[in-house]
Amino acid sequence: MRSKCLSKLEVGDFSLQGYSVAGEASVIIAPELDCAFDMGMCPREALTVNHVLLSHGHTDHFAGLPYYFAQRDFQGIEGGKVLLPAKLAEPVGELMRVWGRIDGQQPPHEIIPMKAGDDYEIRRGLFARAFATRHRSDSLGYAVIEVRHKLKSEYVGLTGPEIVALKKEGVEITDRVEIPLVAFLGDTAPADYSALPCVAQAKVLLIECTFFEDEHRDRARQGKHLHVHDLPGILEGMKNERIVLIHVTRRTNLGFARKQLKALLDKSVLARV
Repeated sequence: MRSKCLSKLEVGDFSLQGYSVAGEASVIIAPELDCAFDMGMCPREALTVNHVLLSHGHTDHFAGLPYYFAQRDFQGIEGGKVLLPAKLAEPVGELMRVWGRIDGQQPPHEIIPMKAGDDYEIRRGLFARAFATRHRSDSLGYAVIEVRHKLKSEYVGLTGPEIVALKKEGVEITDRVEIPLVAFLGDTAPADYSALPCVAQAKVLLIECTFFEDEHRDRARQGKHLHVHDLPGILEGMKNERIVLIHVTRRTNLGFARKQLKALLDKSVLARV
């Protein structure tokens, strides 16, 4: 029996599957991009991706990680990597060692420390870029970016042999083009993320909106989370095709949340949420 039902979203050549409730569990899986954003729990759909992009160490974003590694090992799935804030690398390694002592064996796993600005190649032509967020001192967001190489305009129209000759001479004939696919903010206080092209231009923006009630504004500030009244400012300048709000608290009635969004957001923004 399934205890959690994952929401699904199709976005062109890739899809997202996820479950995200504040304080309970957050996990968002991108099967075609071979990654999951956070691992607050580990549904079976998450086992097939080889990379977990961990934003921070709070339990509702992290608790499923040991199970992810152990269950992959149990099912004979090789590999399994977690990209995480560099400060978490040592304690997560210790946690896995303790898990091994409890379970009787330590499952295979790879821990990859990340800092803001670091890139990690998921596969050829696809990489994850970390950026700083405003939740904990070591929290990170991630953008998954496709890389293409486009022939420079001055070489368009050349014949095949002419292009081959230029390559032999060591001439760089292509421009690197980055296409941000998904940007994930994790948990965060307000910040100008539109200044980051990998966030502002991503096809899909995964952004928390934990609180909606007026009386919870102070709670949002204290916990370094977003309140619905933060959205008009933080979404200004964002060019995303889809904006997915995650991490809503169970205190919030979704009908009330939709009314708040309709009242606060410009129609052109609301149409993408």
